[in-house]
Amino acid sequence: MDLTPFLESLDGTTLDQVLLSVAVRGKVAIAMKGRFLLRAVCESFQDRSRIGCAVTDEASCLTYLGNEPYELLICTDFLEVGNGFELARKARASQAELKVVVLALGDLIPAEYSEAPWLEAVVAEADFSGDQRPLQAAVMAVMGGHSYRSPSLRTGTLPYLSCPRLTPREYEVLDLLASGLSDREIAQKLVVSEETAKTYTKRLLRTLEVSNRLQAVLKGMRCGMVKL
Repeated sequence: MDLTPFLESLDGTTLDQVLLSVAVRGKVAIAMKGRFLLRAVCESFQDRSRIGCAVTDEASCLTYLGNEPYELLICTDFLEVGNGFELARKARASQAELKVVVLALGDLIPAEYSEAPWLEAVVAEADFSGDQRPLQAAVMAVMGGHSYRSPSLRTGTLPYLSCPRLTPREYEVLDLLASGLSDREIAQKLVVSEETAKTYTKRLLRTLEVSNRLQAVLKGMRCGMVKL
């Protein structure tokens, strides 16, 4: 999937922390597993003109990177097609000054990459599920010329996970969120008003004890409630 041509049509900002774009001045490449993660990360940038590519596969990202200089690559370890760690390796080989942040959905760094000098920053999905700040910290670190590993990667201990019971409607909304749908699209699917769809989403966030949709879907994944 290539979301690049549609960046201007995305909804407003979904992450409520300091925007990632504050730390970045050049082009950003984003490669994520699935429409939901791709859309969520893109929407965290106020100035989406900084995003040069937004894709779900390794080959498309490398093609974009081959066309012009980029400053930052944010990718997941698993992609729809390809491997995020290999994408990072190849991207750094072609653009030595490129900064790279990997979101590890598998919560670990494979042994063959753990000491790689080109792997500057890795955020475990377990840390990102409960707090957006590790991704921010990773971006800030690499833009400042430093390396970064999120808390569970440093300690080897995953944070405690509490999995609440969802209602049938909450499961339905979680599935639709994981599919990358907006409130308007969810309203259409459920045949309700957009305001009602927003209310459903807010209730889901409260039940899961998270602050935004991205955390909701990632926590849902960890609790076995949903798949991307």
